[in-house]
Amino acid sequence: MKKIILFLILGIALAVVLIWFGKKNRKSGVKYEVESPFYTDIVRKTVATGKVIPLEEIEIKPRISGIIDHIYVKEGQQVEKGDLIADIRVVPSVQALNTAQSNLRTSKLQLDNERIQYERSKALYEKGVIPRQEYEKVELSYQSAEERYKTALNNLQIIKKGVASSLNSTANTKIRAEISGTVLEIPVRVGSSVIQSNNFNPGTTVALIADMNKMIFEGKIDEADVNKLNKDSDLEIEIGAFPEKKFPAKLNFIAPKGKEEQGAVQFKIKADLILGRDDHIRAGYSANAHIILEKKDSILVVREGLLRYDPKTDKPYVEIQLEDGTYKKRFIKTGISDGVNIEVKDSLSVDDKIKVWNKLSKGDKEEKKESKRGRRHRRRG
Repeated sequence: MKKIILFLILGIALAVVLIWFGKKNRKSGVKYEVESPFYTDIVRKTVATGKVIPLEEIEIKPRISGIIDHIYVKEGQQVEKGDLIADIRVVPSVQALNTAQSNLRTSKLQLDNERIQYERSKALYEKGVIPRQEYEKVELSYQSAEERYKTALNNLQIIKKGVASSLNSTANTKIRAEISGTVLEIPVRVGSSVIQSNNFNPGTTVALIADMNKMIFEGKIDEADVNKLNKDSDLEIEIGAFPEKKFPAKLNFIAPKGKEEQGAVQFKIKADLILGRDDHIRAGYSANAHIILEKKDSILVVREGLLRYDPKTDKPYVEIQLEDGTYKKRFIKTGISDGVNIEVKDSLSVDDKIKVWNKLSKGDKEEKKESKRGRRHRRRG
């Protein structure tokens, strides 16, 4: 009798244990959501930061030193090539003025002396006293003295006024536009001193003129992406002042040499902006260029978050759901990625079911919520 009771107790205990383990296993079984591969287009881009500037930007500089006497244009005004920009009033140095006056006096004395010799020789030649050859020699000397006097007079006028009366059409005091375009900046004012541009001095900038119909993007790109660029590549330019519009552009320049900035090597790039008739872009706008590095159409992809990497081989894999509901590891070969989706080159099809990591199914979520609510209710009770 005692043995029967003992076996009965052991049987009940075993049943309780089996029931407890069964419930525990059911609760510990996690059901994952699954996703399938799909076909889509992937475009891999990079972004270059920079600004929008005119293709042609010319600094207008004086050809003679002096003081700005009058300015004929304003910033933002349209000008044509040859239009008058400003006038310069010459302020000669005492030394240059003294030298020019001395040269003029010397050349005047020489001219007066040569004139006397010429008039005397002419009278003698007309009387047949001296030969023609001697007369022509004296005449040439007189003409040379006359030219030296005119040159000295012109030099004195240029030093005093910046222009000679015989050279008025080429006055250095008149500053004119070198190209047609928009006046971007006038860094001087009436009364400002300016220095001429020559081989030893860059000179003072009187005006900055640019053709605003020809704009370019100038920016920098990282060394990791520069080898993937080609001239004539298509770009999309985002300008900060026009957040809702993108401007097409064509890459035309990649710097052959990079510069290190903050520990990274950057390469300068330039691209021609393609503007419409109604597009009015100002010089100096900050901008970003979206550059297509690689593009593939209609390729099989999966979400990049579904991938795992083998700790030994570092190869990517996914877990495929089998017919019995279990999962099996499957290694895949990947390709281009845009940071969200990644190309799958083999081992998968659109019919495969891939485990979504750390994402429970709806039933498990509801069960988990009910379990939490039950525990809270028991604590309150």
